[in-house]
Amino acid sequence: VQLQASGGGLVEAGDSLTVSCAASGGTFTDLDMGWFRQAPGKEREFVAIIRRYNGLTYYHSSVEGRATISRDNAKNTVTLQMNKVQPEDTAIYYCAARSQPGISRSTQGYSYWGQGTLVTVSS
Repeated sequence: VQLQASGGGLVEAGDSLTVSCAASGGTFTDLDMGWFRQAPGKEREFVAIIRRYNGLTYYHSSVEGRATISRDNAKNTVTLQMNKVQPEDTAIYYCAARSQPGISRSTQGYSYWGQGTLVTVSS
């Protein structure tokens, strides 16, 4: 499975951001899709997950209520939209895919990773 992230860039605090990821080389509907992010000097952390088959979503508490993850199974894409961004949302955002059974919020639970896209939030 290959993942290609896009979007991001420079965003002003309080505005919205959208990052997208296109998957290829696998059966997209058999994959849990996730967004993770890594801020400068910090560990990569879970942001949001959308499950295969039922589309259930899960969010990190820091983005709960202002982030939406969605998937388009016809286009093999997953999108993360986040409202009211703050400087602490500045990070490289990575999409990831998991084919193993069960849910995981850990980076170790995902076998496939995109190259990351930088989001910088200015104050």
